Amino acid sequence: MFSFPVDYEQGWTLGNKINKYGIGLHTGSKCKVVIKPTELPGFHFSFSEDPNKVFSIDISQVRNTPLCTTLDLNGKKISTVEHLLASLIGVGVTHAHIEITGNEIPLLDGSAIGWVKEIEKVGMINSTTSPKPRPELKAPIVVEKGESVILAKPSNTLKLIGLIDFPYKAIGQQMFSIELSPNNFVEEIAPARTFGFLDQLEELKSAGLIKGGNLENALVCNGDSWVNPPLRFSNEPVRHKLLDLIGDLACIGLPRAQIIVYKGSHSLHNEFAASLQKVLT
Repeated sequence: MFSFPVDYEQGWTLGNKINKYGIGLHTGSKCKVVIKPTELPGFHFSFSEDPNKVFSIDISQVRNTPLCTTLDLNGKKISTVEHLLASLIGVGVTHAHIEITGNEIPLLDGSAIGWVKEIEKVGMINSTTSPKPRPELKAPIVVEKGESVILAKPSNTLKLIGLIDFPYKAIGQQMFSIELSPNNFVEEIAPARTFGFLDQLEELKSAGLIKGGNLENALVCNGDSWVNPPLRFSNEPVRHKLLDLIGDLACIGLPRAQIIVYKGSHSLHNEFAASLQKVLT
């Protein structure tokens, strides 16, 4: 019976390729993803129309777009990459080639659990090449953006502490902490779904966003209550914020650090990842 790695100290790739179809959250378009084993360390993307042109992702390719993270690969963009990348790096995959048809990663149910189940089906094997080095902090790092802040300090393990504060009673103030491991990620983070607010839906649609959003792939908050309960966790929103953080760190690697994030966002995460990049150079 397959089991996920116990930690993030070894190199892993997939036991076989994964084929997955779905709808993009923002484009509403059908898209296909094929995730393949590789011996190249890191995460690599290609497009189905030119599969031999492979892009190794790094922080310089990340673009901040509303409500998601986008990669700009030599002028071709792939949106909403964070849940898929969180799934891979969260379970311990260090080597993967992702081939995409379309320009957005399928949202699935709004969490990472669908990708995790696909990885579980094909299994994982040790890579024959070493993984990229994980960032090692020598001193604390602080990144601030308005009211939002990330503080990271050196540690032998990866501990995440997330805090959010929304004016909506259904969410309010939430906190969740976890010492991250592949199994803890699968059980405690991967099932947490993305969420939105009923009073903002029309504005987002008018802006050309969330064309593929529905009550099956996102939690919707209506002030004091949820439009589509039940929640998978009482604090599902803050857990999803940590899921996004993990996905946004995939381009640089999971650091050995204790990280506290207050009111996280893709923009804040990506500035933090850029700070981590400096540790490696």
